Amino acid sequence: MGIDFHARDNQHAYTGRAVNASWFQEIQSLVNPSGKRIVDIGCGGGIYSQAWSAMGASSVIGVDFSQVMLEAAKEQCKGDPVISFVQGDALATGLEEGKADIVFARALIHHLPDLEAFFAEVSRLLTPGGICLIQDRTVEDVLMPASPAHLRGYFFEKFPRLIQSEQGRRPADHQVKAAMQQSGLEGKETIKLWEVRREYQDWSELEADLLARKGRSILHELQDSQLQELTMYMKEKLQGHEPIREKDCWSIWQGEKVGTNK
Repeated sequence: MGIDFHARDNQHAYTGRAVNASWFQEIQSLVNPSGKRIVDIGCGGGIYSQAWSAMGASSVIGVDFSQVMLEAAKEQCKGDPVISFVQGDALATGLEEGKADIVFARALIHHLPDLEAFFAEVSRLLTPGGICLIQDRTVEDVLMPASPAHLRGYFFEKFPRLIQSEQGRRPADHQVKAAMQQSGLEGKETIKLWEVRREYQDWSELEADLLARKGRSILHELQDSQLQELTMYMKEKLQGHEPIREKDCWSIWQGEKVGTNK
């Protein structure tokens, strides 16, 4: 069973985490967000909408199809006048054409059935010369070997059947690039980023995160008893490695809307 993004039990699955400096450094090496209009599609709990605001964006619009997630995002970003949220589908946001200088989507496209329709919407939203940054994981990213840094790898060591789930939903690099090109976006080199997800001072912090399935949609494929098995397995693997600095491997696809800047 996959995650239900509309369930109240999952409302805070994507809030409460600070974006690490590793992400800021990579993004700022690719674009200059200062004074730019950002659309964050699939914003979830809003923590990356906050990050764009922190980098000096003039406006950030977070879009998500789940009203439950948007309520959590509004609470997460409360008091920031730069950020607003709208409910909309990733394939049809409802925003006006040319609304964005930068369109961003993180951990979204592996949930989407139609990449070409998504990038058509991205292209529609971008002003000529605008940039999209799409951050997600390929199968190769996900299946990096397990280590005290790459915790996700332990999920597949313990439950190899989860690999099949990932193979069925993770986009390949060539598929993303082809869909981007089809929409008229000029692609650039795919960037690999090892983003620090979170630092845990001790095992109990990580254990609580895992048992709550916090920010990890793949764990919704496991029954509660299996999740307990996984946490015990990881506890043995991580003995003596505290504090735990968790990293994930990501691909970042870049596309530019060809045209003359207004």
